[in-house]
Amino acid sequence: MNLYLNCTLALIALINPISKIFIISTFSQETKKGELNRVIIKSTIIAAAILISFTLIGDFLLKAIFRIDIYSLQIVGGFILLFRGFQALNKGLFFETTANQKLEDASIVPLASPMIAGPATITAAVSFPSQYGMLVTLVCIVIAVAINFCVMFYARAIGKVLKRYNLMGALIRITGLVVAAIGVQLMLDGISAYIKMHF
Repeated sequence: MNLYLNCTLALIALINPISKIFIISTFSQETKKGELNRVIIKSTIIAAAILISFTLIGDFLLKAIFRIDIYSLQIVGGFILLFRGFQALNKGLFFETTANQKLEDASIVPLASPMIAGPATITAAVSFPSQYGMLVTLVCIVIAVAINFCVMFYARAIGKVLKRYNLMGALIRITGLVVAAIGVQLMLDGISAYIKMHF
């Protein structure tokens, strides 16, 4: 049970459901509820498919086709996560949206990827089976994505409460600090794996 809990918590931290509250709540209030729900479902399904695919065949793709070791993915994924965390700390947001951007356009980018199935989450999907086992990783991906889906589904309501009490900016910056720390840890893990393999 501890394996499932630890793996799920790690994936939730990487997926970062809090970041979805901001981006969904920034879209026009005129967006119909049915349209919003379709976009949330679409982005969730696409992201889950990406993560499950990388869990099943990611290691083969990296090593056999692209000739990339997992530590390289960890370092790059960690750097991107560090950058996103710094952006959240500095600007109070994870991703910028334009005033005329449509929600449908955002269902794949940035919602499905990189906000759910991003570099760090894909890195975890590839590397976690060796740590937790294939079945545990797949189950935990489904659980973590489902939790993120619930947060996205109620993002507007949650966003209204946070804005009412001026908590949105503070929560994003706190989450940004956690995201940046995860990014640093990913890079350190990648560097450590490189050193062990080559020295």
